[in-house]
Amino acid sequence: MYPEILHLSFLHTYGVLVAAAFLAGLWIASRLAGRAGLNADAVTNLGIYCALSAIAGAKVMMFVVDLPYYTQHPGEIFSVSTLQAGGIFYGGLIAALAVAWWYMRKTHLPPLRTADVFAPAIALGHGIGRLGCFAAGCCWGVQCGRPWAVTFTDPAASRLVGVPLGVPLHPTQLYEAFAEFLIFGVLYWRVGKAHASGAILGLYLMLYPAARFVVEFYRFHDQGNLFGGPLDTSQWISLALVAAGAVLFARRGPVRA
Repeated sequence: MYPEILHLSFLHTYGVLVAAAFLAGLWIASRLAGRAGLNADAVTNLGIYCALSAIAGAKVMMFVVDLPYYTQHPGEIFSVSTLQAGGIFYGGLIAALAVAWWYMRKTHLPPLRTADVFAPAIALGHGIGRLGCFAAGCCWGVQCGRPWAVTFTDPAASRLVGVPLGVPLHPTQLYEAFAEFLIFGVLYWRVGKAHASGAILGLYLMLYPAARFVVEFYRFHDQGNLFGGPLDTSQWISLALVAAGAVLFARRGPVRA
């Protein structure tokens, strides 16, 4: 829609909204950490480390999923378009979880309690980030004949992310953003109630992947489905995360207010 702010080529809407998403998520996590009796400074540092690792992880998974393309065009790995691309969220999530595990062990933060305060923050930040995707045109949907279809017309969007112009598409970015804001509301309400450690993370791991699983059916995928089957890589990961989330949510343990 509006990939560049005030038509300035160096000021991309996606980057501005991702920065806003990071700051909003970090503020929510720090606030919830104080309520949970956690070290707010350590939680803030953890958020910064996770953000940096998430950026790298999202890019790495993008390379893995599109490996045939990058094998044939190795120069694209270091291109401007690749640097501007958001990557694949699940790659960032996996990398962030790995770094979080390492940092929490180092600082003695309780893993499940800490993850519980980050879950609403991730949902809020990801929702804002998806608005950035919509503005830039990336992560676009398949052709759509519904009244709410969106048509990208800005040549800058096509140049930056390759979105087709003049074609009505499913606004998959908005589908996911709406789902994430709804999930944030549920998690923020639930974290204030009595719960076992890990229950909020488990709830997030059930809700977001379920939403992502559905959205993937309407999202354009140049690389096709995994092994030529009915589901793509993100959908298989979604199923695994829903199962893991259900185990965490059903886990018995001391209940905290």
